[in-house]
Amino acid sequence: MRHLPAFSVAVLLAALAAPAQAYHCPVDMKQIDAALAASPKLGTEQLAEVRALRAKGEEQHKAGDHAGAVDSLGKAKKILGI
Repeated sequence: MRHLPAFSVAVLLAALAAPAQAYHCPVDMKQIDAALAASPKLGTEQLAEVRALRAKGEEQHKAGDHAGAVDSLGKAKKILGI
């Protein structure tokens, strides 16, 4: 019973973090779009991978899988160097 307050705080923090993650996805997508519009110096395969990861991230975001979207979009950003 004495761990109940700590557990309640953990649940509350997790609940508050989920919407924050959800709103992070559109920012990442805009950053990726801007980087792609600037014609990055990447190979054809890398550009295709970035576009695929960006599309996958958007699908995941729309489906409510925000952790997956952040991961996919993060991989695309890493390839782009942003």
